[in-house]
Amino acid sequence: MTAEGHLLFSIASAVFAKNAGLTPVLAEGDWWHIVPAAVLTCLLPDIDHPRSFLGQRLKLISTPIARAFGHRGFTHSLMAVFVALTLLYLKVPETWLIPADVLQGMVLGYLSHIAADMLTPAGVPLLWPCRWRFRFPIVTPHKNNQLERILCIALFGFSVWMPQGLPETQAVRWSSQLIHTFQGGFNRFIIHQQN
Repeated sequence: MTAEGHLLFSIASAVFAKNAGLTPVLAEGDWWHIVPAAVLTCLLPDIDHPRSFLGQRLKLISTPIARAFGHRGFTHSLMAVFVALTLLYLKVPETWLIPADVLQGMVLGYLSHIAADMLTPAGVPLLWPCRWRFRFPIVTPHKNNQLERILCIALFGFSVWMPQGLPETQAVRWSSQLIHTFQGGFNRFIIHQQN
């Protein structure tokens, strides 16, 4: 997916997560914390590609990461999110209090990048170091890909349109049903990959 696609997808994901109330922090969080935080980190996984938008600007960091892990390796996995959060909690001084909605927005932006790359034929090694590639190939990697734009704009439109202000029990029920649906699809995908 292109940098433009990742930016659009992260904004749509942030709006969706806020409106759906996927977590209590996101439901109560400030729009001006969540959306910019998601945009800030949505290109970060591509630091492993020296010719990416971010990689071109941070070559001193990008090149060694690319050599160590390759493109769509460690940085496109759940392990990267876990390591980053662990380092953040261990290394950030308590005086640098990062609001919870900003932190969840940053995680959301990073995860939106991984989810968007799962929509391409190459997929991502979600469970790195395991080499399984998780993919739902909807978007093909072409510059000026109209399908990519349409998909991101449709997600954004759905996110804005979806009902807001649901009572907490309905929002929790709605998000848990969504999670169960994804878990069922994930389990079927794993069984299919093993056969």
